Amino acid sequence: MPKAHFIALTLIVSLSSALLLAQTTADKDLLERIRKEEATNSQIMKTEHILTDLYGPRLTGSPNHKRAAEWAVKQMTEWGLQNAHLEAWDFGHPGWLNEKLTAHIISPVKDVLTCKVLAWTPSTHGIVRAKAYQMILPERPTQEQLTAFFETQKGKVGGRIVMAGKHLIVPINLNPPAKRMTDEQANQRYGPNAPPFVFSPPSPTATPDPNTPKPLTNRQINEQLDRFLKENGSLIRVNDAGLEFRQILAVNNRTFDTNRVLPTIVMSNEDYGRITRILADGTDVNLEFDIVNRIYPEGKTSYNTIAEIPGTDLADEVIMLGAHLDSWHAATGATDDAIGSAVMMEAVRILKALGVKPRRTIRVALWGGEEEGLLGSYAYVKEHFGSFENPKPGYEKFGGYFNIDTGTGRIRGADVFGPPEAATIMREILAPFKDDGVAGARVLGIRALGGNDCSCFSDAGLPGIGLVQDSIDYESTWHTNLDTYERILEDDVKKDAVEIAWSVYQLATRGDLLPRFPKDAMPKRLSTETTTAPVQPTTKPAAKPRRTAGQRPNGALRVLGSKQANAVQMKLSPVLRKSSVRQVFPARIAMRTT
Repeated sequence: MPKAHFIALTLIVSLSSALLLAQTTADKDLLERIRKEEATNSQIMKTEHILTDLYGPRLTGSPNHKRAAEWAVKQMTEWGLQNAHLEAWDFGHPGWLNEKLTAHIISPVKDVLTCKVLAWTPSTHGIVRAKAYQMILPERPTQEQLTAFFETQKGKVGGRIVMAGKHLIVPINLNPPAKRMTDEQANQRYGPNAPPFVFSPPSPTATPDPNTPKPLTNRQINEQLDRFLKENGSLIRVNDAGLEFRQILAVNNRTFDTNRVLPTIVMSNEDYGRITRILADGTDVNLEFDIVNRIYPEGKTSYNTIAEIPGTDLADEVIMLGAHLDSWHAATGATDDAIGSAVMMEAVRILKALGVKPRRTIRVALWGGEEEGLLGSYAYVKEHFGSFENPKPGYEKFGGYFNIDTGTGRIRGADVFGPPEAATIMREILAPFKDDGVAGARVLGIRALGGNDCSCFSDAGLPGIGLVQDSIDYESTWHTNLDTYERILEDDVKKDAVEIAWSVYQLATRGDLLPRFPKDAMPKRLSTETTTAPVQPTTKPAAKPRRTAGQRPNGALRVLGSKQANAVQMKLSPVLRKSSVRQVFPARIAMRTT
């Protein structure tokens, strides 16, 4: 090699090494600055307090949700974010809010009852006092059997407070799940050798005999029961919560039409059992309820909350992070998902406070309508990006969406919708947090809707990055009356905010966008769009609103059926079902809550 060439090559290698060292030093300095900003100026618990104690619960369509969204816009603007605004989408149902509930047993004993109101059910219009009647429905009835059963109940339910169903026996859990993953478990799932999660369709089952009457679904039974009780003069419907330690999970009337159902409450399993046993003695039980609910017609329009840190030379490319701002109404929605919103707001606050200049635009979104079926995020993705099959101009400029939605635990890994090299990049980005328990990332090669907002991006073929956390108490707080500020682990969520701020900035500044599946390797879409027209209430049973989109005003969706859902659910630990692949499938909300 000529001497001049050797000298030139040496200079190139030296310069490259110097640049790499400078970049490494700059990254290390930035990470220390991010950690210091969170340690000394954290706003995360203040944000959580405001979202829960002042604006919780934040049911979609309610004034609470809109006020929380407006506050978030104002707060992020004060922090220096730009283009902070509410982006409207069509919810199609009026808002609803429970303003008052009193519940008592007044004879043969006097005591307060622990209950919650089912959303989108009517008020009692004053105090209602009446005898309790327990209706024990047949197990898995056919239509003929249910109709015959209702005939036996006529004349028994009029003027009564009806307890719908037998008391559910909740076994004592002698082996409760661990609150944290072990490092070994996290490494197996998200370390360098973690296998990708790929959906395998279930084996076909035998075709049922068409001449054999089919059992009714829980949805069908519930709808017919509501109609029967209303037509026969019942006063209130009472459901058994079916959970231990007075936990109550109360979601909504699936039709969203208060005229089609009775005032309905979900009662703690302990109180429901007490009344059941007294009735079994042959003793009358008298109950008293006062329920005040309010309807808000303006709630038919709901909102996503959007704000940005503008990019520089690649400002038309976008990195997003988000969580859902809406909640159910049994408590203040602290772990599901006010803390997710607080973490994401904190991550962008940190970056803005440090004055970083990302190459790509960083956009934070706080979604509405997640609990009713991913409505806000679905509307946003459809409007701004389209899908792999029908892309919009912004589709190719999108660089990744980070989602957090499993409570207060530490981040332990990331599920990345994309090829193996995308997971490898995310694993490298998360590597500095190994000592905090972050194991890495793995491929999630599934396109389907359900579970959390990340699936709306993955379903469209975009790189969704679902952050998986330690469950802590999530399985007991999820949607229940226990989901309050007191359940938040401050140290864990502060670490989460640091890790997300770092990761988002890295994607916003790296040379290339996160790799995607090649066109010939894009996974098949398992959920399908059906219609963009508003779906009006019918006499048919509505889909369960938590994971499906039965009566979606902004475009109905179908997700996977129960066999597909169960096949994947069985492969997952309870810790992972929502944060990773649980996002794909409809949860089975028991009959007692609807």
